[in-house]
Amino acid sequence: MKLSDFDFDLPEDLIATRPARPRTAARLLLAEGDAIRDLRVADLVEVFQPGDRLVLNNTRVIHARLSGQRRRGAALAKVEITLMEPAAHGWRAMAKPLRKLAVGEEIVFSPDLSAEVAEKSDTDLRLVFNLTGEDFDAALAQAGAMPLPPYIAAKRAPDAQDDDDYQTVFARHKGAVAAPTASLHFDQPLLAALHARGVQFTEVTLHVGAGTFLPVKVEDVATHKMHAEWGRVTPDAAAQINATKAAGGRVIPVGTTALRLIETAARSGRVEPWEGPTDIFIYPGFVFHATDALMTNFHLPKSTLLMLVSALMGKDRMDRIYAHAIAERYRFFSYGDASLLVPGR
Repeated sequence: MKLSDFDFDLPEDLIATRPARPRTAARLLLAEGDAIRDLRVADLVEVFQPGDRLVLNNTRVIHARLSGQRRRGAALAKVEITLMEPAAHGWRAMAKPLRKLAVGEEIVFSPDLSAEVAEKSDTDLRLVFNLTGEDFDAALAQAGAMPLPPYIAAKRAPDAQDDDDYQTVFARHKGAVAAPTASLHFDQPLLAALHARGVQFTEVTLHVGAGTFLPVKVEDVATHKMHAEWGRVTPDAAAQINATKAAGGRVIPVGTTALRLIETAARSGRVEPWEGPTDIFIYPGFVFHATDALMTNFHLPKSTLLMLVSALMGKDRMDRIYAHAIAERYRFFSYGDASLLVPGR
């Protein structure tokens, strides 16, 4: 398939820059086979069935966006940094302006936090910070801001409200620089109501990287190289998912990150305990071993995530789903509305 196959026209005013409030008030497009229904996230209590198992990504987003200063002679110059992922002895990061930074320069972000440019390439750099461990975490939380996606950050700066809006209610393990955004639609009352209905939950961890926003640049989709992200499926999590499959229940990842992780762990045909980096690329023709349905938001044109949902539902069906979403004015991308995609049997 070609990259151009995954392009579509999206009205600019359908790109959400703030989420729905309360979280469960967001709209939900339910696609079961060829049928489409227009619901609300709150309706999931009636949509999910006893015995369904939702797979949740419990990663926690860090304050990965930093504004610092570097010395240019006697003057100070502003530098914008977005952390991408941990690297050996530091962090890979994007910088603006990247071209003017030199290896060995120091960037000061706060009285407590600074970093040295250890390496530089044409696209990013490696920073070594003056702090590590819990000291680094605390200083970053104070000096940094939520790393909103580029299409939101281009319209407004992150603020205190994003500290809540861009974090899931079950976030536990720090390390993501982008949120697993389908999970942003859940609040504690909805989780409790689903539990009372007999819906089961399994948590996994995949630290979402900034590479999730990088564009696909090759026309032949099969030649695209995915960015790697670190994840973990514990023995208990694998056992829970396999037990649900054996009992005939549905395994439903909440978000493409959770789906990519459990499918990485299921390449043998069943989910195995797994830990490490994954660069799994899911596009039409992929054989799913663990996933029965997917809850997800609406994705960017020409993105790997649009390719993933097309692999699950079929390309023609996803074209119809997105045409319906645009016609009905669903809100798109990270702070937008949700879909529940259930392939036809």
